[in-house]
Amino acid sequence: MSTAPAEILALLLLVVVLACAVIRPWGRSEAVFAVPAAGVAVATGVISLDHAVEEAVRLGPVIGFLAAVLVLAQLCEEEGLFQACGAWMARTSAGRPRRLLAQVFVLASAITAVLSLDATIVLLTPVVFATAARLGARSRPHVYACTHLSNTASLLLPVSNLTNLLAFAASGLSFTRFAALMTLPWLVAIGVEYLVFRRFFATDLDAGAAAPATAGPAEVPVFALATVACTLAGFVAASAVGLDPAWAAAAGATVLAVRALLRRRTTPVAVLRAAAVPFLAFVLALGIVVRAVVDHGLGAALGRLLPDGTGLLALLGTAAVAAVLANVINNLPAVLVLLPLVAPAGPGAVLAVLLGVNIGPNLTYAGSLATLLWRRIVHAHDGEVELKEFTRLGLYAVPAGLCAAVVALWVSLTTIGGG
Repeated sequence: MSTAPAEILALLLLVVVLACAVIRPWGRSEAVFAVPAAGVAVATGVISLDHAVEEAVRLGPVIGFLAAVLVLAQLCEEEGLFQACGAWMARTSAGRPRRLLAQVFVLASAITAVLSLDATIVLLTPVVFATAARLGARSRPHVYACTHLSNTASLLLPVSNLTNLLAFAASGLSFTRFAALMTLPWLVAIGVEYLVFRRFFATDLDAGAAAPATAGPAEVPVFALATVACTLAGFVAASAVGLDPAWAAAAGATVLAVRALLRRRTTPVAVLRAAAVPFLAFVLALGIVVRAVVDHGLGAALGRLLPDGTGLLALLGTAAVAAVLANVINNLPAVLVLLPLVAPAGPGAVLAVLLGVNIGPNLTYAGSLATLLWRRIVHAHDGEVELKEFTRLGLYAVPAGLCAAVVALWVSLTTIGGG
């Protein structure tokens, strides 16, 4: 296919895939539209078969890791980990909404960092709804915190977000150095979010709660916690010996799955369902469609917008471009497009892109797949998400949080070094 028609078709396929991911026509999975779109791209020559296979090979380990973490998070939920978190919040908040907000920030940040943002959206959000209702508190500040922190708090570890896994592979950093460089930006970004939330939702937080919860503590799932801790240690060990972190994630998921199967708490079909195979197919197909767009000029166009170097101003510019692009085409396609362009500049530029595509999506509904999923969960609990309110909150939180996080990254790179 000649260049001009190929460019148009590549962009059209990407728009269709992203629109269907947002709208989900007839309630169908994103994969129902993305997989045929990738097939059309290959069949028409918009992307060569060699490039499609190359992209599939590149995304293979990332997709395998994602499947393992989704299973691990679901089995932790079945072991009672998230119910224990809800009981702890209800018991220790003493009927004070501001204290409950702080607890949600702590738990959502930790769960997002360790079990990935999907666990915060899918498993913690319903618990937060139930806890707020149990206390008679207004749920809006706490539920909004889940979606913002599923994005912002996913900065810490390579395993916290699919975008992180892609950036980790492009950065050339070890697991521990990645975490060391991102610790300060992670803390700063969460701190800015917390201050914004306390001010933005002051009326809801000052309304108080009906009464403190009186129920006793829930049983702590020690085995699940121990498995998660060992899995984290496995991530570090795997990185040290050059193994993909997917192996450690698979080991943790296997331990919990075998235990649950032996105790007849789950079935093989349920474990497979937890892996979200249609979503994995969507990620792979989206990667192929994005590669087709990059092959036909988008990469070159964006390359002219990105600043050179890894000084503070260059890092700010790179993060800003990444944030804007994430809100235009979603953060996953954005990181797939940008990483090949910034990787030659070194890990500092890669991590700046990560700040943009993880913090930036809090500005619009379409910024990340996690936010789209969060909206569906809120509606399932008869909650309301107003576009005006969501955007206004994002306008307060995103620019301040992104700028502060980039400065923190620059400090980390200066003091720790990016090598």
